[in-house]
Amino acid sequence: MALCLAISLIACQDFNPYDQLVRYKWWYRRGYMSSTGHCFDIGAATKKSLQEFEKRQTKYAQDHGIAEHQIDFLPNPNLPAFDVRCSKEGVAGNAPLMRIAPVPTFFFHDPVKAIEYSGMSGEITHGDVKAYDACCYYGALIVAALNGEDKDELTSKTFYDKHLAWFGGRKLDPEVMEIARGSYQRKGGYEDGIRGKGYIINAMEAALWAFWSEDSFEKGILNAVNLGDDTDTTAAIYGQLAGAHYGYKKIPGKWLKSIYAKDFIRCISSWITYEGEKWFRKQSNLGSGETINSVNNKPSNAEPNVFKASMKSLIVKTESSSIGTITSSTVQRKGINPVGHIGCLYDGWRDHLIESSNINLNIKESSSYPWGKCMIKIGDKLENRNILQLIDFPTDLRLSVLSDLVIPEGIAAVINYPYEIDEYTRIFYYTYL
Repeated sequence: MALCLAISLIACQDFNPYDQLVRYKWWYRRGYMSSTGHCFDIGAATKKSLQEFEKRQTKYAQDHGIAEHQIDFLPNPNLPAFDVRCSKEGVAGNAPLMRIAPVPTFFFHDPVKAIEYSGMSGEITHGDVKAYDACCYYGALIVAALNGEDKDELTSKTFYDKHLAWFGGRKLDPEVMEIARGSYQRKGGYEDGIRGKGYIINAMEAALWAFWSEDSFEKGILNAVNLGDDTDTTAAIYGQLAGAHYGYKKIPGKWLKSIYAKDFIRCISSWITYEGEKWFRKQSNLGSGETINSVNNKPSNAEPNVFKASMKSLIVKTESSSIGTITSSTVQRKGINPVGHIGCLYDGWRDHLIESSNINLNIKESSSYPWGKCMIKIGDKLENRNILQLIDFPTDLRLSVLSDLVIPEGIAAVINYPYEIDEYTRIFYYTYL
């Protein structure tokens, strides 16, 4: 579910609870993002919420004349009428805390939004105020860790007071406040009543005790597991805050080697940081009161797909003219074919590169299709290493290709492309699954 949440944030470039629920449903029904290819160990509360979501989708589709196969892809203007809070008061299991890290990681540059969305990310499947506030508080700790606060500050009994503005000045649930005041700081641990149970309050208390009681990622996670009870939950919750504090390099190498799909997870981590920074810059460039977000039911201003321009708007004619006589001031561009060879132009009708220079490219005057823009990024940052990201390639498929969830084809088969990618390069990927 954490991967589903992370990919939703990346794909939507914002917080979109409807999209999150859709991906959770895919995990539940189809094993989407599961390490085994199917859903396992789903909690009763989560299962019930997702079943409620499916019922609401069915009714919404019937009421609005939407085909069943389209209901998972509602455009933002349709979202206000759909109630994404699929749980109720009294549901306070620990699942929201296990998946929370992507939200504060994406939004940590804006602590207020990060905390608000952390709470909402839990509320859509676990409706009790305790679950909402626990997610807000734990999200705040991760935000603070990512912003460089040290362990003493993170475990301070006055952390909430010092960051009151992050919470909008509101009081948290009394049981959550007890944790914020340091109820987990008991040297005896299990003997002093620390328990890693399914109840969200117990789970957060146990994870924070493991974080507070030791000075390394390894020792803390062993303490979390050795508490017994719901060990994987306690360890998962602990690992999110501990990872934000200690950093990836402090995780024991022998453990990293055993992680399933670790390259995929690294890729997701880099993308979520990158997209979060883009989101923050976009917000910073807006005027006051113009915050873009999906949860408040305002359409996202995400950039359009720059390659939606249909190749049918081009007519390629074989003539005696040279490549330099392309009409309509079209810039000559290189193309890269599926096996990595560079050609001069790409014939979209025939799905191949045009090797001959004896062509003339004309543009239909009556075409209603807009010209696509060639968007090229340069530099040696991690996000620029993958050439699939140099174009507006569908995010979900791009992630699947990089994580070997589908067999790489076309340009995806040569991700580490050895040639220079410059402003005159277009990369064409035209075989999907």
